[in-house]
Amino acid sequence: MNQDKDFLGREPIGRLLLKLAFPTVAAQVINMLYNIVDRIYIGHISDIGAMALTGVGVCMPLIMIVSAFAALVAYGGAPRASIFMGRKDTDSAEKTLGNCFIVQIAISIVLTAALLIWNRDFLMAFGASENTIEYSVRYMNVYAIGTLFVQLTLGMNAFITAQGFAKTGMLSVLIGAVANIILDPIFIFGFNMDVQGAALATIISQALSCAWVLAFLFGKRTMLKIKRKNLFLEAKIILPCLALGLSVFIMQASESVISVCFNSSLLRYGGDIAVGAMTILTSVMQFAMLPLQGLGQGAQPIISYNYGARNVGRVKAAFRLLLKTSVLYAVALWGLVMIFPQLFAAMFTSDAELMEFTKTALRIYMASMFLFGIQMACQMTFNSLGRAKESIIVAVMRKFILLIPLIYIMPAVWSSNQTMAVYLAEPIADALAVTFTAVLFAFQFKKALGKISDTQSI
Repeated sequence: MNQDKDFLGREPIGRLLLKLAFPTVAAQVINMLYNIVDRIYIGHISDIGAMALTGVGVCMPLIMIVSAFAALVAYGGAPRASIFMGRKDTDSAEKTLGNCFIVQIAISIVLTAALLIWNRDFLMAFGASENTIEYSVRYMNVYAIGTLFVQLTLGMNAFITAQGFAKTGMLSVLIGAVANIILDPIFIFGFNMDVQGAALATIISQALSCAWVLAFLFGKRTMLKIKRKNLFLEAKIILPCLALGLSVFIMQASESVISVCFNSSLLRYGGDIAVGAMTILTSVMQFAMLPLQGLGQGAQPIISYNYGARNVGRVKAAFRLLLKTSVLYAVALWGLVMIFPQLFAAMFTSDAELMEFTKTALRIYMASMFLFGIQMACQMTFNSLGRAKESIIVAVMRKFILLIPLIYIMPAVWSSNQTMAVYLAEPIADALAVTFTAVLFAFQFKKALGKISDTQSI
C-alpha cells in the first residue's frame, strides 16, 4: 500500500468502502468493549453490583470529556491530512499530523491534573449520591492516570485510518480490547479490587494500544510520519484542524453535559434506580453510535481524498453508499431493541428491579434510533469535506438547542410519569435534529461540490 498512494482515487467505491469501513466498524465495536465491559462485570459484582454500576455510570460525563478532546484533534486533523494527500501535498499532511500530536500531549497533561484534583466535586455535580460517590471516586482516581494513553490512542489512530490503513487501525483497538477483557475479571474478582480493578484494567489496555499506534506512526510502513521538525505549532496548520474538529468535540462533549442533565433530573424524579438505568441506556446507545461512527470513518478517507482531488462523482457515490449502509444498520438495531429490550438490559445487570425498570425506559429512549443513520452519515460527510461551520451547527442544534431544554420541559408535559418523560426527551430531540440536518445537508452538499470540478469518472 505504501507504493500505491492513489488507490483512494481509483478503486471502485463499493470495494473501497468495504475495505476501509469493515475494519473501522470492527474497531469501533471493539472500542465499545472498553466502555461497556467494565460496566458488564461491575453490574454483576455480588451484593454491590447495582450501586457500583450506578457509581461508575456517573463517571461517564468525565470519560466522555476525555474522549471529546481526543476527537477535537483527531476529527479535525485526520480529514485535513487526507485532503492534503489528495492534493499531493505530503509536507502539509505531515505538518498536520505533527501539530496534532503535540497538542494532544498538552491537552492530556491538563486533563490529568484536573481529573485528579477535582474529580469528587465534578462527580457530585454530575449526579452522584451519598450511596454511589465512593464507587465513582475510586474508579476515577485510577482512570485519570491513563488519560495520556486514551488521548493518543483515540487521536492518533484516526491518522492511521485516514491514510487507508484501516486494518492497522482496527488492530490498534483490538490489542487493548482483548487485554481489557482478560484483565477485567482478574482485577475485579481475582484481586477483589471491584471498581478500581476495572479502571486499572482499562488504563493498562489503553497503554498497550497507545504503544502500537505510536510505533506505527514513527515507523517505516506509514505514509505520513511523526517527525521532530513538525512538532512546532503553526497557527495556519493547527487552527483549521481545531475549527473542523470542534463540531465532533461539541457532539461528544455535549454528551457529557447531557449526561449531567439526565442524571440530575432522573435522581430528582426516580432516584438511584433511574440513574442506574441511564447507565445501561447510554451503553446500549453506543451499540448504535460507535458502529455508525466507524462507517463514517471508513468513508472519510474516500470522501476527503477525492474532494481534495476535485472528483465530484466519487464524492457523491461514496456519500450515497455511506447513507444507505448507515440507515440499514440503524433500522436493524432499532428493531432488535424494540423487540428484545430485556436482552440488552440483562447484559448489564442481574438485579431484577433494575432490569424490569430498564426494559420500559429503553424502548422510550431509543424510539427514534431508526433515523440516526441519516444524522451520522450527514454529520461525518460534513467533516470529511472540511465544512467546519455546518458541522458545528448540526452538533449544537441536536444537543443544546433541542435536547437539553426538552429534558426539563417533558416532565412538566407528562406529569403523570415524570421519570419516563425525562427519557422521552431523547427521541423527540433526535427526530427534530435529523429533519434539520437533512435539509441543511441537501443545500450545503450541493454548494460544496459546486466549488470543485469532476476530473475523472467513477
